[in-house]
Formats: sequence, structure tokens, C-alpha cells
Amino acid sequence: MRAITIPEPGGPDALVWAEVPDPVPGEGEVLVEVAASAVNRADVLQRQGFYDPPPGASRYPGLECSGRIAALGPGAAGWAVGDEVCALLAGGGYAEKVAVPVGQLLPVPKGLDPAEAAALPEVVSTVWSNVFQVAHLRPGETLLVHGGSSGIGTMAIQLAKAVGAKVAVTAGSAEKLAACRALGADILVNYREQDFVAEVAAATDGRNADVILDVIGAKYLERNLDTLAVNGRLVVIGMQGGAKAELNLGKLLTKRAAIAATSLRARPLDEKTAIVASVREHVWPLIESGRVRPVIDRALPMAQAPEAHRLMESSAHIGKILLTV
Repeated sequence: MRAITIPEPGGPDALVWAEVPDPVPGEGEVLVEVAASAVNRADVLQRQGFYDPPPGASRYPGLECSGRIAALGPGAAGWAVGDEVCALLAGGGYAEKVAVPVGQLLPVPKGLDPAEAAALPEVVSTVWSNVFQVAHLRPGETLLVHGGSSGIGTMAIQLAKAVGAKVAVTAGSAEKLAACRALGADILVNYREQDFVAEVAAATDGRNADVILDVIGAKYLERNLDTLAVNGRLVVIGMQGGAKAELNLGKLLTKRAAIAATSLRARPLDEKTAIVASVREHVWPLIESGRVRPVIDRALPMAQAPEAHRLMESSAHIGKILLTV
């Protein structure tokens, strides 16, 4: 088969479409013939040499895919050869085939093209596990999403609105904010021109945000804390703005607030299985009813992964970038 390999860390051209050995499904795994994968920030970090796959995972990038089951490994129950699926991966999605634990499989939602489904597993699992399982967003509360026009952001807006929450977003252009508004965002902040602390406070009559989903990290820590409501919850899932910052514990105590930091890729199989099962129960019906949908910027052939990474790094996209086989 062919896969995107990374012979040496580097820029986008470090991604090489090459012949590699076929994966063999192990105990409790299936072999998926890939229809499409999707680009995530973690793939860029891996290409640059900053984010190695967890032990035992495929060395090829790609944290989600869609396709068709081609073979069953030993003990792989509940699925059949020919089933159309999408999957959460620890790696290996940028390839023609990938071995997947059955607990990380999801059926392609009714009404979606199989390739479109590749835009779902990573972002839905990330948003559901952080915004709802960790931060417990409730109806009537306000969620602030940094990077509202990203794959994560566009999904977070829709899921929060589906449960009856109010949504504030930050984004860097009028076009991106318009896309967020079209998905249901209530409070729109252009971070290049406006201070999100002041804008969220004004829009909520000083109540601020009950939950903040943050991909920036250190650069936003102090201002995120200023923007949290009393009993607010900040969930950090990225470090685009650095890894180290000073935390005012007095302010945290005064607000009776909580800060959580999570990652998905390196979680043990049982935790990923539980997240995927919860996603199937709670989110898949919303997708199949049309209330929630993947937002796809464009699809490129897998061999054009370097161009897809350039687009990701430029932040010119809205929603997900797909790589098709």
C-alpha cells in the first residue's frame, strides 16, 4: 500500500507519499481501506518532530479516517467486512489502509458521504469529551471557543447550540466570524481588533463565560481567567500560544473556577472506547438528523498532503481539510 511517511522532520515537503508494508490487524482490530483522512494541528507538530505517536501506534500521521472494513482481526466482534465506518486513530490515517481497534470505530452517519465522515471522529471526540464530559456545559450557559472557525471550533459551536447554550467565539477575520455566525455563534470577537475579555463581559452583562475551550495555552491563560464566570471551567487543549504562564491562584479561588488540560491521542484504549461510545450515543443522532454537520473547507488527494499542511499552517481555512484516497 501507499502512505504518507516522514523520513525526516521538517516543513510540509517532509511528507512523502511512498510504498510501505500493509498493516495487519491485531487482536480486537479491523483493517480499514481508507476513503479519506483529515488534517489536524497534531499532524503538523508530528511532521515537525514535536509530537511523536504513542508507543505501539502507526508512525504515519493521521488521527481520523473513513472507509470500508476490509478484514477482521482476531476477536474483532460487532463489525463485518464491507461495513462503512469512520474511526478515531492514534496514527496512520494518511494511508490507503489502517488497523483500528474496534472500540474506536463509528458507523458512517446516515446522510453523509463516506469521505465526509473523515471530518468527524477527532473533532467530535475532542469537543464532546472536553466541553461536555470534562467541563459539563449545561443549557443556558455561555461557552467561549477560541478559534471558532477551525474544525474544533465549528463543531463546538454546533454542539453547544444543540444543547441550548450561548456561544462566543474568537476568530481573525470578518469571513471567519461570518461562518461562525452562520453556525449559530451569538458573540463574535475579531481577536486582531478586539479584546475578548471586554467583549464577552459586555455581551453577557458581566456574567462572563461558564466554559472556555482554549487551543492557545499560555498566551491566553491570564485573560481566560479574567473571562471565566464564577464557577467557570477552562479546558486547555492546545499550546499554539506557548506552554508556560503564571497563574493567579487568588483569582482562581475567588471565582471558584477550575482549569483542566487534556489530550486525546495518548489516552488508553478503554478511555477512547468510552468517549467514542458516548459520541455514538449522544452526537450521532444530531448528525443524522442534520442538526450538526461537518464543516469542510476542501478535499485534496492524499499525495497533496504537503499542500494541505501549508493550508493548515496558513490558517486560511474554515473547518476541516480532507485528504482523499
